Amino acid sequence: MAGMFMAAPFKASADAAPGDVIVTLGENLTEEQKTAVLEEMGVDANVQTVTVSNKEEHEYLGDYMSKAQIGTKAISSAKITIAEEGKGLSVKTNNINHVTEEMYMNALTTAGVKDAEIFVTAPFAVSGTAALTGILKAYETTAQIEIPEEQKQVANEEMVKTSELGQRIGAEKASELVTKVKEEVSQNPSMSEEELKTLIQKTAKDLGIELTDEELNGLTSLFNRMKDLNIDWDQVQTQLKDIKDNVGEILNSEETKSFLQKLLDFFIAIIEAIKNLFK
Repeated sequence: MAGMFMAAPFKASADAAPGDVIVTLGENLTEEQKTAVLEEMGVDANVQTVTVSNKEEHEYLGDYMSKAQIGTKAISSAKITIAEEGKGLSVKTNNINHVTEEMYMNALTTAGVKDAEIFVTAPFAVSGTAALTGILKAYETTAQIEIPEEQKQVANEEMVKTSELGQRIGAEKASELVTKVKEEVSQNPSMSEEELKTLIQKTAKDLGIELTDEELNGLTSLFNRMKDLNIDWDQVQTQLKDIKDNVGEILNSEETKSFLQKLLDFFIAIIEAIKNLFK
């Protein structure tokens, strides 16, 4: 079945013009929580919405996460604002503790989504893995397109694997690894499975990441599935620039720099204290 699907990049149609907004809501939000989420998004109760059920979450995530991890309630929600063509993809999150903005962007790029501002939130802290299901469903509803099931599955698998890896090595490192590998694959989508494994190993080594055999095999399998999709790799390369810029902004943000400076000052103070002991 792989290789038979055409990527479905999002295009604003007569039904979805730049500036249009659609909201996806978790089915198990209480009425009070729905009201609070809509207020946080800055939209009124008449906004176009789609609902995501826990059953749908299990359908798309069941092959990559345990039932316990997915849970029994659909909570995370998202606001999607259609952007001008060429604007690129941006993602912001709140109360999402496992899936980072870059992870969403990477997965959405795989699914063929582009030119949109997305805000993912929940009334309390959740993993955020279920939100992708709603975002893709909202795009299909608004744009009147159908994203191939295999492409949705690969996007969900990518998000889950990156999130799980991020919990062990750090979210930024995991996103950087996946982004760099995807960039190489976009330039040479015909590489063999063995070449993919070698590429992942080399990229991980360059980033100072030591992958377990399970992680290496899982990523190799993921990218092997991904390259067999008939994806518009030129578009993927364009989207990857947005993701790399986003990672760069985090690393160069004043908050990050302030933290690193405080950490450096702390170690300098310790060294000075030790030197004073020997004076």
